[in-house]
Amino acid sequence: MTHKTVLITGANGEIGHGLIHHLAEAGGVDVVAMDLQPLDPALSAKCVRVVAGDILNTQLIDTVSAAFHFDAVYHLAALLSTRAERQPVLAHRVNVDGTLNLLEMAVTQARVQGRPLTFLYPSSIAVYGLPSLEAKAKAGAIRETEWCAPHTMYGINKLYCEQLGQYYTRFYRQLDQGLVPQPVDFRCLRFPGLISADTLPAGGTSDFGPEMLHAAARGEPYAAFVRDDTRIPFMAMPDAVRALLALEATPPDALAQRVYNVRAFNPSAAEFETLVRRAFPAARTTFAPDLKRQAILDSWPEDVDDDAATRDWGWRPRYDLAGAFTEYLLPAVRARYAAR
Repeated sequence: MTHKTVLITGANGEIGHGLIHHLAEAGGVDVVAMDLQPLDPALSAKCVRVVAGDILNTQLIDTVSAAFHFDAVYHLAALLSTRAERQPVLAHRVNVDGTLNLLEMAVTQARVQGRPLTFLYPSSIAVYGLPSLEAKAKAGAIRETEWCAPHTMYGINKLYCEQLGQYYTRFYRQLDQGLVPQPVDFRCLRFPGLISADTLPAGGTSDFGPEMLHAAARGEPYAAFVRDDTRIPFMAMPDAVRALLALEATPPDALAQRVYNVRAFNPSAAEFETLVRRAFPAARTTFAPDLKRQAILDSWPEDVDDDAATRDWGWRPRYDLAGAFTEYLLPAVRARYAAR
């Protein structure tokens, strides 16, 4: 087995936790983790180095780049949708300028090593923007090229960075002829809402489902910030990690595009609540829509078409909705709160 070294930014986030745990279990990969905050000791122990710092700090990024030869970068650091709407200028700096800094580092790494560097970028259904609930219902599961008209700063940032990554792949392929044929091998997943059993929801726009579940497990009332008919696609966190790793492992010639939808299931908020109540009959959930967050969710598709990922690199989710609940979410959530 070839030993690899990868950089994971935003390592303290939900995807970062899952990715680091998976890579540590699989072996053969040295993980360099970067986040604004120090990692907890259990997660730090799975990394060869942990860097506490800002992706806007180019000097820090240069220092990290000089210390390691990376095979891949998983650029997970971002200011998420709800906070990005409150702080749009900061969101643009973190989500766009930070990504640009990492892409520049990837080019430098490739030139030093004389080989391409794979750049994995998690995008979001926030890149889509449907103008009305009627249009959303009519559109159904949408493809990567449809309805790319985001309503939020986060979605705008993500869509721009998708284009930026593809530009770097094209531009430097032409520029570096004779140096590195393709310094940046940019690959992007448009994730749906992600549900993790191992980390607490962090206030994302799609977190009404996980928040509902955790509140029920704690025996606390919960007022969901959405209408009960709200419907968007979701995915269990282990499947999100599997998708990232599968895309990273796919030979370049097999990829017909650089940006792929992935999904697993798309329940309404009411359907999600039914499963929560089935597991926790005493759950006290109500629906109290927050107008701003509801408007964001209404602009996102009720489902996405992931046929391209299935065709090009064999994507299949492991968990459907029922399996995600019974096999993944409930055992971990019950264990978390068993001592209470």
